[in-house]
Amino acid sequence: MTDTPGGEPQRWHVLWVCLAVGFVTTLDVSIVNVALPSIESSLDAGPTELQLVVAGYTLAFGLALVPAGRLGDAGGRRRLFIAGLVGFALFSLASGVAPDGTLLGVARLFQGVSAGLLNPQVVGLIQQLFSGAERGRAFGLFGATIGVSTALGPVLGGVIIALAGPEDGWRWVFLVNIPVIAVLLPFAWRLVPAPVVRHGPRRLDVVGLVLLGLATVGLMLPFVTTTGVDDDPARWWWLALGVGGAGVAAVWERRYQRRVGAAVLDPQVLGLSSFRNGALLGTAYFAGFTGIFLVVTLHLQDDVGYSPLQAGLVGTPFAVASGVSAWLSGRAVARWGRPLVVLGLGLVLAGTAAADVLVRTLGDRPEVVGPALAGALLVAGAGSGMVIAPNQTLALAHVPVGSAGVAGSMIQVGQRVGSAVGVSVILSVYYGGLASGADGAAASGRAMLVTIGFVAVALVVGVVDLRSRRAEGRGEPAADA
Repeated sequence: MTDTPGGEPQRWHVLWVCLAVGFVTTLDVSIVNVALPSIESSLDAGPTELQLVVAGYTLAFGLALVPAGRLGDAGGRRRLFIAGLVGFALFSLASGVAPDGTLLGVARLFQGVSAGLLNPQVVGLIQQLFSGAERGRAFGLFGATIGVSTALGPVLGGVIIALAGPEDGWRWVFLVNIPVIAVLLPFAWRLVPAPVVRHGPRRLDVVGLVLLGLATVGLMLPFVTTTGVDDDPARWWWLALGVGGAGVAAVWERRYQRRVGAAVLDPQVLGLSSFRNGALLGTAYFAGFTGIFLVVTLHLQDDVGYSPLQAGLVGTPFAVASGVSAWLSGRAVARWGRPLVVLGLGLVLAGTAAADVLVRTLGDRPEVVGPALAGALLVAGAGSGMVIAPNQTLALAHVPVGSAGVAGSMIQVGQRVGSAVGVSVILSVYYGGLASGADGAAASGRAMLVTIGFVAVALVVGVVDLRSRRAEGRGEPAADA
Protein backbone atom coordinates (compact mmCIF):
# COMPACT_ATOMS: atom_id res chain seq x y z
CA MET A 1 0.00 0.00 0.00
CA THR A 2 1.25 3.50 -0.85
CA ASP A 3 0.79 6.09 1.85
CA THR A 4 0.89 9.84 1.78
CA PRO A 5 3.73 11.78 3.42
CA GLY A 6 1.55 12.90 6.29
CA GLY A 7 0.84 9.38 7.52
CA GLU A 8 -2.35 8.09 9.13
CA PRO A 9 -4.24 11.38 9.68
CA GLN A 10 -3.49 12.66 6.18
CA ARG A 11 -4.93 9.54 4.55
CA TRP A 12 -8.26 10.32 6.17
CA HIS A 13 -7.99 13.99 5.18
CA VAL A 14 -7.55 12.87 1.56
CA LEU A 15 -10.60 10.65 1.98
CA TRP A 16 -12.75 13.57 3.15
CA VAL A 17 -11.73 15.57 0.09
CA CYS A 18 -12.61 12.55 -2.06
CA LEU A 19 -16.00 12.18 -0.37
CA ALA A 20 -16.79 15.85 -0.97
CA VAL A 21 -15.90 15.44 -4.66
CA GLY A 22 -18.03 12.31 -4.92
CA PHE A 23 -20.93 14.14 -3.28
CA VAL A 24 -20.94 17.18 -5.57
CA THR A 25 -20.43 15.24 -8.83
CA THR A 26 -23.12 12.67 -8.03
CA LEU A 27 -25.46 15.36 -6.73
CA ASP A 28 -25.49 16.93 -10.18
CA VAL A 29 -26.99 13.73 -11.63
CA SER A 30 -30.24 14.15 -9.68
CA ILE A 31 -30.43 17.77 -8.51
CA VAL A 32 -31.37 18.98 -11.99
CA ASN A 33 -34.51 16.80 -12.16
CA VAL A 34 -36.69 19.17 -10.15
CA ALA A 35 -35.30 22.16 -12.08
CA LEU A 36 -36.49 20.94 -15.48
CA PRO A 37 -39.87 22.76 -15.40
CA SER A 38 -38.08 26.04 -14.55
CA ILE A 39 -35.50 25.48 -17.32
CA GLU A 40 -38.26 24.68 -19.78
CA SER A 41 -40.18 27.88 -19.05
CA SER A 42 -37.16 30.17 -18.63
CA LEU A 43 -35.29 29.11 -21.78
CA ASP A 44 -38.26 27.82 -23.81
CA ALA A 45 -36.41 24.49 -24.02
CA GLY A 46 -37.94 21.53 -25.83
CA PRO A 47 -37.86 17.82 -24.86
CA THR A 48 -34.62 17.17 -26.78
CA GLU A 49 -32.79 20.04 -25.08
CA LEU A 50 -34.09 19.01 -21.66
CA GLN A 51 -32.96 15.44 -22.25
CA LEU A 52 -29.50 16.72 -23.21
CA VAL A 53 -29.36 18.69 -19.96
CA VAL A 54 -30.18 15.58 -17.91
CA ALA A 55 -28.75 12.70 -19.90
CA GLY A 56 -25.88 14.55 -21.60
CA TYR A 57 -24.19 14.90 -18.22
CA THR A 58 -24.58 11.17 -17.58
CA LEU A 59 -23.34 10.21 -21.05
CA ALA A 60 -20.22 12.39 -20.86
CA PHE A 61 -19.63 11.25 -17.27
CA GLY A 62 -19.64 7.61 -18.36
CA LEU A 63 -17.55 8.22 -21.47
CA ALA A 64 -14.70 9.89 -19.57
CA LEU A 65 -14.47 7.31 -16.79
CA VAL A 66 -12.35 4.61 -18.42
CA PRO A 67 -9.65 6.79 -20.04
CA ALA A 68 -9.47 8.87 -16.86
CA GLY A 69 -9.08 5.72 -14.78
CA ARG A 70 -6.34 4.38 -17.04
CA LEU A 71 -4.44 7.67 -17.08
CA GLY A 72 -4.77 7.94 -13.31
CA ASP A 73 -3.37 4.43 -12.82
CA ALA A 74 -0.49 5.34 -15.13
CA GLY A 75 0.61 8.12 -12.78
CA GLY A 76 -1.62 11.06 -13.60
CA ARG A 77 -4.04 10.79 -10.70
CA ARG A 78 -3.17 14.08 -8.98
CA ARG A 79 -3.12 16.11 -12.21
CA LEU A 80 -6.46 14.69 -13.33
CA PHE A 81 -7.97 15.34 -9.90
CA ILE A 82 -6.99 19.02 -10.01
CA ALA A 83 -7.98 19.40 -13.68
CA GLY A 84 -11.34 17.78 -13.01
CA LEU A 85 -12.06 20.15 -10.12
CA VAL A 86 -11.20 23.23 -12.17
CA GLY A 87 -13.21 22.01 -15.15
CA PHE A 88 -16.22 21.17 -13.00
CA ALA A 89 -16.26 24.68 -11.55
CA LEU A 90 -15.85 26.38 -14.93
CA PHE A 91 -18.59 24.38 -16.64
CA SER A 92 -20.90 24.76 -13.65
CA LEU A 93 -20.50 28.50 -14.20
CA ALA A 94 -21.16 28.08 -17.93
CA SER A 95 -24.32 26.08 -17.15
CA GLY A 96 -25.56 28.67 -14.68
CA VAL A 97 -25.22 31.60 -17.10
CA ALA A 98 -26.31 29.74 -20.27
CA PRO A 99 -28.61 31.96 -22.41
CA ASP A 100 -30.44 29.10 -24.15
CA GLY A 101 -31.12 25.38 -23.91
CA THR A 102 -28.54 24.36 -26.49
CA LEU A 103 -25.62 26.07 -24.76
CA LEU A 104 -26.83 24.74 -21.43
CA GLY A 105 -26.78 21.21 -22.85
CA VAL A 106 -23.24 21.68 -24.22
CA ALA A 107 -22.03 23.05 -20.88
CA ARG A 108 -23.57 20.04 -19.14
CA LEU A 109 -21.67 17.71 -21.48
CA PHE A 110 -18.35 19.25 -20.46
CA GLN A 111 -19.40 19.30 -16.82
CA GLY A 112 -19.99 15.55 -17.15
CA VAL A 113 -16.53 15.07 -18.66
CA SER A 114 -15.04 16.87 -15.65
CA ALA A 115 -16.96 14.62 -13.27
CA GLY A 116 -15.72 11.60 -15.24
CA LEU A 117 -12.13 12.78 -14.75
CA LEU A 118 -12.62 13.05 -10.99
CA ASN A 119 -14.45 9.91 -9.93
CA PRO A 120 -11.90 7.26 -11.03
CA GLN A 121 -9.25 9.13 -9.06
CA VAL A 122 -11.47 8.96 -5.97
CA VAL A 123 -11.84 5.17 -6.27
CA GLY A 124 -8.16 4.75 -7.10
CA LEU A 125 -7.06 6.81 -4.11
CA ILE A 126 -9.23 4.79 -1.73
CA GLN A 127 -7.82 1.56 -3.16
CA GLN A 128 -4.28 2.98 -2.95
CA LEU A 129 -4.37 4.44 0.55
CA PHE A 130 -6.46 1.86 2.43
CA SER A 131 -6.44 -1.91 2.77
CA GLY A 132 -8.35 -4.70 4.49
CA ALA A 133 -11.12 -3.65 6.87
CA GLU A 134 -10.08 0.01 6.59
CA ARG A 135 -10.74 -0.11 2.86
CA GLY A 136 -14.22 -1.46 3.55
CA ARG A 137 -14.92 1.42 5.94
CA ALA A 138 -13.59 3.95 3.43
CA PHE A 139 -15.76 2.53 0.65
CA GLY A 140 -18.64 2.47 3.14
CA LEU A 141 -18.29 6.21 3.63
CA PHE A 142 -18.02 6.66 -0.14
CA GLY A 143 -21.16 4.58 -0.69
CA ALA A 144 -23.00 6.60 1.95
CA THR A 145 -21.93 9.76 0.15
CA ILE A 146 -23.20 8.50 -3.23
CA GLY A 147 -26.51 7.31 -1.81
CA VAL A 148 -27.15 10.45 0.21
CA SER A 149 -26.17 12.82 -2.62
CA THR A 150 -28.41 11.02 -5.13
CA ALA A 151 -31.36 11.09 -2.76
CA LEU A 152 -30.77 14.65 -1.54
CA GLY A 153 -30.43 16.07 -5.06
CA PRO A 154 -34.16 16.69 -5.54
CA VAL A 155 -34.45 18.11 -2.01
CA LEU A 156 -31.60 20.58 -2.42
CA GLY A 157 -32.81 21.49 -5.90
CA GLY A 158 -36.26 22.20 -4.51
CA VAL A 159 -34.83 24.35 -1.70
CA ILE A 160 -32.68 26.36 -4.11
CA ILE A 161 -35.57 26.99 -6.51
CA ALA A 162 -37.86 27.94 -3.60
CA LEU A 163 -35.32 30.49 -2.32
CA ALA A 164 -34.17 31.91 -5.66
CA GLY A 165 -37.52 31.81 -7.44
CA PRO A 166 -38.85 29.68 -10.31
CA GLU A 167 -37.57 31.98 -13.07
CA ASP A 168 -33.83 31.96 -12.27
CA GLY A 169 -33.62 29.48 -9.41
CA TRP A 170 -32.49 26.74 -11.78
CA ARG A 171 -29.32 28.74 -12.49
CA TRP A 172 -28.28 28.48 -8.83
CA VAL A 173 -28.66 24.72 -9.02
CA PHE A 174 -25.43 24.86 -11.06
CA LEU A 175 -23.79 27.97 -9.62
CA VAL A 176 -23.84 26.56 -6.09
CA ASN A 177 -21.06 24.18 -7.15
CA ILE A 178 -18.57 27.02 -7.59
CA PRO A 179 -18.02 28.00 -3.91
CA VAL A 180 -17.85 24.31 -3.00
CA ILE A 181 -15.06 23.69 -5.51
CA ALA A 182 -13.33 26.91 -4.43
CA VAL A 183 -13.09 25.49 -0.90
CA LEU A 184 -12.03 22.01 -2.04
CA LEU A 185 -9.35 23.03 -4.53
CA PRO A 186 -6.69 24.25 -2.04
CA PHE A 187 -7.15 21.12 0.08
CA ALA A 188 -6.87 18.89 -2.99
CA TRP A 189 -3.72 20.73 -4.11
CA ARG A 190 -2.12 20.22 -0.70
CA LEU A 191 -3.33 16.74 0.23
CA VAL A 192 -3.72 14.58 -2.88
CA PRO A 193 -0.46 12.61 -3.13
CA ALA A 194 1.98 13.03 -5.99
CA PRO A 195 2.21 10.07 -8.37
CA VAL A 196 4.52 7.18 -7.60
CA VAL A 197 7.53 7.33 -9.91
CA ARG A 198 7.44 4.37 -12.31
CA HIS A 199 10.59 3.33 -14.11
CA GLY A 200 10.60 2.17 -17.73
CA PRO A 201 8.48 3.28 -20.68
CA ARG A 202 4.84 4.20 -20.14
CA ARG A 203 2.46 2.60 -22.62
CA LEU A 204 -1.04 3.80 -23.31
CA ASP A 205 -3.47 1.50 -25.10
CA VAL A 206 -5.03 4.18 -27.31
CA VAL A 207 -6.89 1.68 -29.51
CA GLY A 208 -8.40 0.01 -26.46
CA LEU A 209 -9.49 3.37 -25.06
CA VAL A 210 -11.16 4.31 -28.36
CA LEU A 211 -12.93 0.95 -28.66
CA LEU A 212 -14.22 1.10 -25.10
CA GLY A 213 -15.34 4.69 -25.69
CA LEU A 214 -17.29 3.65 -28.80
CA ALA A 215 -18.87 0.79 -26.87
CA THR A 216 -19.89 3.15 -24.06
CA VAL A 217 -21.42 5.69 -26.47
CA GLY A 218 -23.23 2.99 -28.44
CA LEU A 219 -24.73 1.43 -25.33
CA MET A 220 -25.77 4.70 -23.68
CA LEU A 221 -26.74 7.03 -26.52
CA PRO A 222 -30.07 5.48 -27.55
CA PHE A 223 -31.21 5.52 -23.95
CA VAL A 224 -30.07 9.01 -23.02
CA THR A 225 -31.71 10.44 -26.15
CA THR A 226 -35.08 8.91 -25.32
CA THR A 227 -37.52 11.67 -24.42
CA GLY A 228 -40.80 9.75 -24.65
CA VAL A 229 -42.03 12.22 -27.30
CA ASP A 230 -41.59 11.53 -31.04
CA ASP A 231 -38.30 9.66 -30.62
CA ASP A 232 -36.52 8.46 -33.76
CA PRO A 233 -36.57 4.61 -33.81
CA ALA A 234 -33.26 4.66 -35.74
CA ARG A 235 -31.45 5.60 -32.51
CA TRP A 236 -31.55 1.94 -31.46
CA TRP A 237 -29.02 1.10 -34.18
CA TRP A 238 -26.44 2.63 -31.86
CA LEU A 239 -26.77 -0.51 -29.75
CA ALA A 240 -25.20 -2.49 -32.58
CA LEU A 241 -22.19 -0.17 -32.41
CA GLY A 242 -22.05 -0.62 -28.65
CA VAL A 243 -22.22 -4.41 -28.72
CA GLY A 244 -19.83 -4.63 -31.67
CA GLY A 245 -17.38 -2.21 -30.05
CA ALA A 246 -17.46 -4.21 -26.82
CA GLY A 247 -16.76 -7.45 -28.69
CA VAL A 248 -13.87 -6.00 -30.70
CA ALA A 249 -12.50 -4.35 -27.56
CA ALA A 250 -12.49 -7.70 -25.72
CA VAL A 251 -10.50 -9.36 -28.53
CA TRP A 252 -8.10 -6.43 -28.81
CA GLU A 253 -7.49 -6.24 -25.06
CA ARG A 254 -6.56 -9.93 -24.83
CA ARG A 255 -4.10 -9.62 -27.73
CA TYR A 256 -2.66 -6.33 -26.46
CA GLN A 257 -2.13 -7.73 -22.98
CA ARG A 258 -0.28 -10.76 -24.38
CA ARG A 259 1.96 -8.65 -26.64
CA VAL A 260 2.54 -5.50 -24.58
CA GLY A 261 1.14 -6.14 -21.11
CA ALA A 262 -0.52 -2.77 -20.60
CA ALA A 263 -4.14 -3.21 -21.70
CA VAL A 264 -6.71 -0.64 -20.55
CA LEU A 265 -8.35 -3.32 -18.47
CA ASP A 266 -6.25 -6.38 -17.80
CA PRO A 267 -8.15 -9.50 -18.98
CA GLN A 268 -7.04 -11.10 -15.72
CA VAL A 269 -9.21 -8.53 -13.92
CA LEU A 270 -12.13 -9.35 -16.20
CA GLY A 271 -11.46 -13.00 -15.43
CA LEU A 272 -12.22 -12.44 -11.75
CA SER A 273 -15.78 -13.65 -11.16
CA SER A 274 -15.99 -11.33 -8.13
CA PHE A 275 -15.31 -8.34 -10.39
CA ARG A 276 -17.66 -9.45 -13.19
CA ASN A 277 -20.54 -10.24 -10.86
CA GLY A 278 -20.04 -7.02 -8.92
CA ALA A 279 -20.05 -4.94 -12.11
CA LEU A 280 -23.19 -6.68 -13.42
CA LEU A 281 -24.97 -6.32 -10.08
CA GLY A 282 -24.10 -2.61 -9.95
CA THR A 283 -25.41 -2.05 -13.48
CA ALA A 284 -28.75 -3.69 -12.77
CA TYR A 285 -29.10 -2.03 -9.38
CA PHE A 286 -28.43 1.49 -10.63
CA ALA A 287 -31.02 0.98 -13.39
CA GLY A 288 -33.61 0.47 -10.66
CA PHE A 289 -32.09 2.66 -7.92
CA THR A 290 -31.99 5.79 -10.10
CA GLY A 291 -35.49 5.14 -11.38
CA ILE A 292 -37.04 5.11 -7.92
CA PHE A 293 -36.58 8.86 -7.50
CA LEU A 294 -37.65 9.63 -11.05
CA VAL A 295 -40.96 7.78 -10.66
CA VAL A 296 -41.68 9.28 -7.26
CA THR A 297 -40.82 12.82 -8.44
CA LEU A 298 -42.94 12.50 -11.58
CA HIS A 299 -45.90 11.15 -9.65
CA LEU A 300 -45.78 13.67 -6.80
CA GLN A 301 -45.28 16.73 -9.02
CA ASP A 302 -47.33 15.83 -12.10
CA ASP A 303 -50.13 13.82 -10.53
CA VAL A 304 -50.41 14.77 -6.87
CA GLY A 305 -49.53 18.46 -7.26
CA TYR A 306 -46.55 18.69 -4.93
CA SER A 307 -44.02 21.50 -5.32
CA PRO A 308 -40.41 20.59 -6.18
CA LEU A 309 -39.44 21.05 -2.54
CA GLN A 310 -42.29 18.89 -1.24
CA ALA A 311 -41.51 16.16 -3.76
CA GLY A 312 -37.84 16.27 -2.81
CA LEU A 313 -38.57 16.03 0.92
CA VAL A 314 -40.38 12.73 0.40
CA GLY A 315 -37.00 11.24 -0.57
CA THR A 316 -35.26 12.50 2.59
CA PRO A 317 -35.90 9.32 4.65
CA PHE A 318 -34.26 7.31 1.87
CA ALA A 319 -31.18 9.55 2.06
CA VAL A 320 -30.90 9.37 5.85
CA ALA A 321 -31.45 5.61 6.04
CA SER A 322 -29.07 5.00 3.14
CA GLY A 323 -26.32 7.07 4.71
CA VAL A 324 -26.57 5.37 8.10
CA SER A 325 -26.73 1.85 6.72
CA ALA A 326 -23.86 2.50 4.26
CA TRP A 327 -21.66 3.69 7.11
CA LEU A 328 -22.52 0.62 9.20
CA SER A 329 -22.21 -1.81 6.31
CA GLY A 330 -18.76 -0.43 5.46
CA ARG A 331 -17.66 -1.75 8.83
CA ALA A 332 -19.57 -5.02 8.47
CA VAL A 333 -18.69 -6.04 4.91
CA ALA A 334 -15.34 -7.58 5.91
CA ARG A 335 -17.22 -9.95 8.21
CA TRP A 336 -20.46 -10.62 6.33
CA GLY A 337 -19.49 -10.15 2.70
CA ARG A 338 -21.98 -10.90 -0.10
CA PRO A 339 -24.87 -11.96 2.24
CA LEU A 340 -24.96 -8.34 3.43
CA VAL A 341 -25.55 -7.17 -0.16
CA VAL A 342 -28.23 -9.81 -0.74
CA LEU A 343 -30.03 -8.70 2.43
CA GLY A 344 -29.84 -5.08 1.30
CA LEU A 345 -31.28 -5.91 -2.13
CA GLY A 346 -34.13 -7.75 -0.44
CA LEU A 347 -34.97 -4.65 1.59
CA VAL A 348 -34.81 -2.42 -1.50
CA LEU A 349 -37.11 -4.82 -3.34
CA ALA A 350 -39.57 -4.80 -0.44
CA GLY A 351 -39.52 -1.00 -0.22
CA THR A 352 -40.06 -0.45 -3.95
CA ALA A 353 -42.82 -3.05 -4.07
CA ALA A 354 -44.56 -1.27 -1.18
CA ALA A 355 -44.15 2.06 -3.01
CA ASP A 356 -45.75 0.55 -6.11
CA VAL A 357 -48.77 -0.62 -4.10
CA LEU A 358 -49.09 2.77 -2.40
CA VAL A 359 -48.96 4.70 -5.67
CA ARG A 360 -51.66 2.52 -7.20
CA THR A 361 -53.98 2.50 -4.19
CA LEU A 362 -53.60 6.02 -2.76
CA GLY A 363 -53.70 7.82 -6.11
CA ASP A 364 -53.50 11.61 -5.92
CA ARG A 365 -54.42 12.15 -2.27
CA PRO A 366 -51.66 14.57 -1.19
CA GLU A 367 -52.31 14.32 2.54
CA VAL A 368 -51.49 10.59 2.67
CA VAL A 369 -49.49 9.60 -0.40
CA GLY A 370 -46.37 11.62 0.50
CA PRO A 371 -45.93 10.32 4.07
CA ALA A 372 -46.75 6.77 2.99
CA LEU A 373 -44.18 6.85 0.20
CA ALA A 374 -41.62 8.33 2.59
CA GLY A 375 -42.07 5.27 4.83
CA ALA A 376 -41.60 2.87 1.92
CA LEU A 377 -38.51 4.76 0.78
CA LEU A 378 -37.11 4.57 4.33
CA VAL A 379 -37.06 0.77 4.01
CA ALA A 380 -35.57 0.94 0.51
CA GLY A 381 -32.91 3.40 1.70
CA ALA A 382 -31.86 1.16 4.57
CA GLY A 383 -31.33 -1.61 2.04
CA SER A 384 -29.58 0.61 -0.50
CA GLY A 385 -26.84 1.49 1.95
CA MET A 386 -26.00 -2.22 2.17
CA VAL A 387 -25.62 -2.52 -1.60
CA ILE A 388 -23.56 0.21 -3.28
CA ALA A 389 -20.38 0.43 -1.18
CA PRO A 390 -20.21 -3.23 -0.05
CA ASN A 391 -20.69 -4.37 -3.64
CA GLN A 392 -17.84 -2.12 -4.79
CA THR A 393 -15.61 -3.37 -1.97
CA LEU A 394 -16.33 -6.99 -2.92
CA ALA A 395 -15.87 -6.37 -6.64
CA LEU A 396 -12.47 -4.69 -6.18
CA ALA A 397 -11.18 -6.86 -3.33
CA HIS A 398 -8.90 -8.97 -5.54
CA VAL A 399 -8.03 -6.27 -8.11
CA PRO A 400 -4.35 -5.14 -8.01
CA VAL A 401 -3.81 -1.55 -6.87
CA GLY A 402 -2.18 -0.74 -10.22
CA SER A 403 -5.51 -1.46 -11.96
CA ALA A 404 -7.76 0.00 -9.27
CA GLY A 405 -8.62 3.24 -11.04
CA VAL A 406 -9.63 1.70 -14.34
CA ALA A 407 -11.39 -1.26 -12.67
CA GLY A 408 -13.38 1.15 -10.50
CA SER A 409 -14.10 3.15 -13.66
CA MET A 410 -15.56 0.09 -15.38
CA ILE A 411 -17.88 -0.47 -12.43
CA GLN A 412 -18.96 3.17 -12.58
CA VAL A 413 -19.47 2.94 -16.35
CA GLY A 414 -21.83 0.06 -15.65
CA GLN A 415 -23.63 2.22 -13.12
CA ARG A 416 -23.97 5.08 -15.62
CA VAL A 417 -25.19 2.72 -18.35
CA GLY A 418 -27.65 1.20 -15.89
CA SER A 419 -28.92 4.65 -14.90
CA ALA A 420 -29.36 5.63 -18.56
CA VAL A 421 -31.23 2.42 -19.38
CA GLY A 422 -33.43 2.67 -16.30
CA VAL A 423 -34.36 6.31 -16.87
CA SER A 424 -35.09 5.68 -20.55
CA VAL A 425 -37.33 2.68 -19.96
CA ILE A 426 -39.13 4.33 -17.06
CA LEU A 427 -39.86 7.50 -19.04
CA SER A 428 -41.13 5.46 -21.97
CA VAL A 429 -43.39 3.36 -19.76
CA TYR A 430 -44.68 6.38 -17.82
CA TYR A 431 -45.46 8.60 -20.81
CA GLY A 432 -46.66 5.61 -22.81
CA GLY A 433 -49.14 4.84 -20.06
CA LEU A 434 -50.43 8.40 -20.06
CA ALA A 435 -50.71 8.37 -23.86
CA SER A 436 -52.76 5.17 -23.72
CA GLY A 437 -55.31 6.85 -21.43
CA ALA A 438 -54.13 5.58 -18.04
CA ASP A 439 -54.37 7.97 -15.13
CA GLY A 440 -51.24 9.25 -13.39
CA ALA A 441 -51.31 6.66 -10.61
CA ALA A 442 -51.60 3.77 -13.05
CA ALA A 443 -48.82 5.14 -15.29
CA SER A 444 -46.56 5.66 -12.26
CA GLY A 445 -47.35 2.16 -11.03
CA ARG A 446 -46.33 0.66 -14.36
CA ALA A 447 -43.09 2.64 -14.29
CA MET A 448 -42.44 1.49 -10.73
CA LEU A 449 -42.66 -2.12 -11.94
CA VAL A 450 -39.62 -1.39 -14.11
CA THR A 451 -37.59 -0.38 -11.06
CA ILE A 452 -38.75 -3.51 -9.25
CA GLY A 453 -37.67 -5.64 -12.20
CA PHE A 454 -34.17 -4.18 -12.32
CA VAL A 455 -33.66 -4.55 -8.56
CA ALA A 456 -34.88 -8.15 -8.83
CA VAL A 457 -32.25 -8.83 -11.51
CA ALA A 458 -29.58 -7.40 -9.21
CA LEU A 459 -30.82 -9.66 -6.42
CA VAL A 460 -30.56 -12.73 -8.68
CA VAL A 461 -26.97 -11.78 -9.59
CA GLY A 462 -26.16 -11.34 -5.90
CA VAL A 463 -27.54 -14.78 -5.03
CA VAL A 464 -25.63 -16.39 -7.91
CA ASP A 465 -22.40 -14.72 -6.79
CA LEU A 466 -23.01 -15.78 -3.19
CA ARG A 467 -23.49 -19.41 -4.23
CA SER A 468 -20.40 -19.22 -6.44
CA ARG A 469 -18.28 -17.91 -3.59
CA ARG A 470 -19.50 -20.61 -1.25
CA ALA A 471 -18.96 -23.34 -3.85
CA GLU A 472 -15.39 -22.15 -4.46
CA GLY A 473 -14.77 -21.80 -0.73
CA ARG A 474 -13.47 -18.26 -1.15
CA GLY A 475 -13.17 -15.93 1.82
CA GLU A 476 -15.33 -12.89 1.45
CA PRO A 477 -13.78 -9.53 0.81
CA ALA A 478 -10.76 -9.19 2.98
CA ALA A 479 -8.14 -9.67 0.27
CA ASP A 480 -5.59 -6.92 0.36
CA ALA A 481 -4.84 -6.34 -3.31
